[in-house]
Amino acid sequence: MKPNIGPKILWSELLPHEFRARLAACPTVYLPLGICEPHGQVSAFGLDTFKAEWLCIEAARRTGGIVAPSMGYHIHETGYHARWLEEEVGENDPLLTGIPPGVMIHFFLYQLRSFVNAGFRTIVVVSGHSGGNQADLRQAAAVFMEYVPVTVWVRSDPELVDGLYTGDHAGKYELSQQMYLRPDLVDMEARVWENVPGCGGKMALGDDADEATPKLGESIMNACLDRLCAAVCSLNKAGDPEPIPPLTYGTIEEIWRRVLSGSDTWVTALPWPDQKPVSSHSRWKTYEYYRAES
Repeated sequence: MKPNIGPKILWSELLPHEFRARLAACPTVYLPLGICEPHGQVSAFGLDTFKAEWLCIEAARRTGGIVAPSMGYHIHETGYHARWLEEEVGENDPLLTGIPPGVMIHFFLYQLRSFVNAGFRTIVVVSGHSGGNQADLRQAAAVFMEYVPVTVWVRSDPELVDGLYTGDHAGKYELSQQMYLRPDLVDMEARVWENVPGCGGKMALGDDADEATPKLGESIMNACLDRLCAAVCSLNKAGDPEPIPPLTYGTIEEIWRRVLSGSDTWVTALPWPDQKPVSSHSRWKTYEYYRAES
C-alpha cells in the first residue's frame, strides 16, 4: 500500500502508517518549549507555549517533519530569575510551571533519546521562554551530539528575529504576539487588578505594553517563521538517514554525567553579573544560586 503523507503533522494525532510516511519524507522533529508564567494581569499565562507551538506547526507545514508534544514546563526561579521575580512579582506566588535546571536538562536529554530512537535525524527545538534558558539547552545538546550523529538546533523566538525586533517580557513585543496568536486571551482592561491587594501588582507587565498591536505581532511572528524555515532547510539533508543503534538509558545517563560536570557554567544557575542580590527576607533568596545534584 502506498504511504499517504496527509496534512496532519502532530505526533499525537498521527496514525502509525502516517507517522512512518512523514518521517520517511523528512526525518525532522520539532519540539515546542514554553512555560506558564505571569505576563501581566492582562494576558494568559501560556503565551510562551502558544508562540513556540505556532512556530513549530507552521514550520512543519512549510518544510515537512513532525511536531512533538509541547513541553509546557521550563526553567524558572533559579539564578537570574530570582531577582527578577522579587522585582517584578514580589512575594506573591507567580503561578509558574517552573522546574529546576537539573530536572529540565536531564529530561531534555531523554526527549532527545525518544526522537533519535523514533528515527529523527534533525531535532529543532523552539523555546518561547527566553532570557538565557536556551543557552543551557544548547550546552546539553552539544554534548549529546558528541555521542550521537544527529543535529540538535535550539533557538528562542527573539533569537530568530535578532536585528529585526527586540524581545521583552510582557511588553510591546510579547503582548503583540499574544494579540495576534490568541486575541481572546488578552484583556487590557484587566489592569484594574494591579491595584487590588494580594493580586501581584503589575505581574511583570512591560512598561511599553500599551504600544502592543496585533499587526506588530503578525509581523514579528512571520519574521520568526521565515528565519526558522530558512534555518531548518539548511539543516535538512537529502538521502536516507544513517541507522543509529537504539539509545539506552545507560547512554543517556553517561551523557548526563558529562553535562552535569559543566553545571557551574549554566546560565540559569547564577545571577547576571550586574544584578543586585536578592533581599535576604525574600522567598526567592534560596533560589539565587543553584547547584545541580547528581
